[in-house]
Amino acid sequence: MQSRILLLFLVFFLGCKQKTKVEKKIHNQYITVLGTVQDAGYPQIGCKKDCCINFYNGKNQKHHVVSLGLIDRESKQKWLFEATPDITTQLNNLEETHLKNANIIDGIFLTHAHIGHYTGLMYFGREALGKKETLVYAMPKMKHFLTENAPWSQLVQLKNIVLKDLENNKVIQLTSAIKVTPFLVPHRDEFSETVGYKMEGQNKSILFIPDINKWHKWEKNIVEEVKKVDYAFLDATFLKDGEINRPMSLIPHPFITETIALFKNESLATKNKVIFIHFNHTNPTLQQVSKERNQIEELGFQFAFEGMRIGL
Repeated sequence: MQSRILLLFLVFFLGCKQKTKVEKKIHNQYITVLGTVQDAGYPQIGCKKDCCINFYNGKNQKHHVVSLGLIDRESKQKWLFEATPDITTQLNNLEETHLKNANIIDGIFLTHAHIGHYTGLMYFGREALGKKETLVYAMPKMKHFLTENAPWSQLVQLKNIVLKDLENNKVIQLTSAIKVTPFLVPHRDEFSETVGYKMEGQNKSILFIPDINKWHKWEKNIVEEVKKVDYAFLDATFLKDGEINRPMSLIPHPFITETIALFKNESLATKNKVIFIHFNHTNPTLQQVSKERNQIEELGFQFAFEGMRIGL
């Protein structure tokens, strides 16, 4: 009987381990997770597999498209990383849960021109919010894409959005306490380049790389880059090869299994910095009770979840 109670305790503890990053302390500067899944969301359109059926039958909850919020309570400002199709509820989350100020958002940082990462901008147009001069930070090709292609060009022409230039590895001093640095990463750059971001506060730093090709395609060593920061949100679109019924070489994200292998010989402290994010609907680790997720957490890695908060 005692062994059974101990086993239940361990299962409960491991299953709840990710909740340790819902920090009770209210930091002046921090990030919060507003979404964790791939561009098409969860459940995904047209999906009849168990992974999505489990949403419709009430077993699993909805997950929003990947996004982070960045809050500075001292300056009373907040920023959004990614303009997703779920931007309406994500902005409301920021306002109701974190910070209300005169602006619905003080700026939006984009990573690239794939549907889950910028199409939320449409809600700033005349058919929806119609607000003027929302700042949108974009790299040169991303800026060109938005300026030269409808309907995004209308947002620029009507000044619903004002595009702010980003440069590779050039630091942006958002406030006296927060710095943001974009850096180029290899990806399927059909319409724009792709960047990740480094966010630095007075005490901690965070990497955000929701989309990238295989790690070996990047000029930098991901293990060494993770060691330089306190936490790293990394692309976890697929768990392993064969997960979907089409050639996965055409969508070359790093599998979670590949990332784990790269960190195999690293310390527990280094592994604990890795926070997986940007899950495809088919990824079994998206389900909190999956054995795959529990096994990976036991190795020391973490999984992003909506409401997760990390002080800077």
